[in-house]
Amino acid sequence: MHRQSVPFDCFSILFTLKSCTQLHNHPTIQHLRSHIVKLGFDSYGYVANSLLHAYVVTSFVDACQLFDEMPEKSTVTWNTVISGYSRKGNVERARLVFEEMPLRDVSSWNAMIVAYVNNRKHELGLSLFRDMVMSEEGVRPGQVTAVVVLSGCAHLGSVGLLVGKSVHGFVVKNRWEMNAELGTVLIDMYAKCGFMKGAEQVFELMQEKNVMAWTALICGSAQHGYSKEALSLFEMMQNAGVRPNELTLTGVLSACVNSGLVEEGRKYFTLIEKSGLEVRIQHCGCMVDLYGKAGMLGEAYDFIKNMRLEPDITVWGAFLSACKEHKQFEMAERVVEKVMKMVKPENDGGVYSLIAHLYVLGGKWDDAERVRSFMVNHKVRKVRGYSFV
Repeated sequence: MHRQSVPFDCFSILFTLKSCTQLHNHPTIQHLRSHIVKLGFDSYGYVANSLLHAYVVTSFVDACQLFDEMPEKSTVTWNTVISGYSRKGNVERARLVFEEMPLRDVSSWNAMIVAYVNNRKHELGLSLFRDMVMSEEGVRPGQVTAVVVLSGCAHLGSVGLLVGKSVHGFVVKNRWEMNAELGTVLIDMYAKCGFMKGAEQVFELMQEKNVMAWTALICGSAQHGYSKEALSLFEMMQNAGVRPNELTLTGVLSACVNSGLVEEGRKYFTLIEKSGLEVRIQHCGCMVDLYGKAGMLGEAYDFIKNMRLEPDITVWGAFLSACKEHKQFEMAERVVEKVMKMVKPENDGGVYSLIAHLYVLGGKWDDAERVRSFMVNHKVRKVRGYSFV
C-alpha cells in the first residue's frame, strides 16, 4: 500500500497498529508513529490511544514518553498507562497515576484492582474495591469488577470468603446472569476458601457448564480430600460430552494421589495423551507423588528416568519426600547430589531441610551438618507450611 503511494487513513493505521502490537513488532510501530505524526493523525484520540497501547506492550519507556507528550488525555489514556505499570509489576506507580486522574470510570477502578490482584497484593485489591463501592463518584461495580475481586478473594482464606460471599450477594441482588465466567470464578473462590457447599450450589445453578467450571469443582474437591467426589464429577463431565483440559487431569490425578488409587492414576495418566492433551510437569509430579506415597519407590524412580520432560525440583522433591516417609535412604542417595545442584537457596529452603533429614536417616552426619551449615551461611529458610507431600 505504501509502495504504491496509496494514502493512509485512520482505519489502515489502526489495523496495522493492532497487528504490530500482537506481533510485538516495535520497529514497525516506530515507523508507523512517524507516519501518524506526519499525517496529523496524532490529534485523533483513538489513534493516539492505540499507539500508546502498542508501546505499553512493546516498549514501556516509549509509552511513558508518549503519555507525557499527549496534550489531551482521555480516561482510556490514563487506564492504558495504569495497565502498563501493572504489567511491569509497579503497582505503586500505577496507584499514583490512578490518584492523579481527573475523572475515573468503572474501567479505571477495574484496571487498578486488576493491578493489585495480578501482582498478588490481594488485600489492597479488596480494600480498593470497598473504596469503589463507597465512592461518591457514582461508579458502580460491573461483572468485570466482580470477576477480578472474586479471583483475589480466592487467595485470602476466611477474609476472602467473607468478601466473596458479599460479592455473590451483590450479583444475586442485581440479578446478573450466572454465565460461565462468573460462575467459574465463584466456584473457584468458594473451593479455594474451603466452602465446597457454596461451590457445589453455584455449579448447580449454572445453565452453561464449560470445561473451566467442571475443572474448578474437580480441583477444589481433590484439594480438600473429596477424592471420590472429584472422580465422580470427572465421569459426569465425560458423560456430558465436555472435553477435559490439562488442568482437569491435574485435579483428577491429585484425587488419585490423596486416596492412594495407583491403578486409577495410571489409567488417567494414559488418558492425557489419548485425549490429545499435552503431558505437563504437574502430571508427572502427581504420578511420582502417587507412587511415592504408595511405597512404590522403584516405580517412582523409573517413572522419573523415563519422563519426556526434564524433571524439575518439585518432581525430585516429591520423590525425596517419599524416601523420607518410607525411610529409604538408599533410594534417595541415588539422586541427592543431582538435586543439590538444582536447588536455589532463595527458593528451595524446604528441599535443603529435606536432604539434611535424609542424610541423618542414612547416618551420614557429616553430610547433614554440611547441608545445615550451608543453610545457615546462605540464610536459607524453609517456607512455613511448605511441603512436597
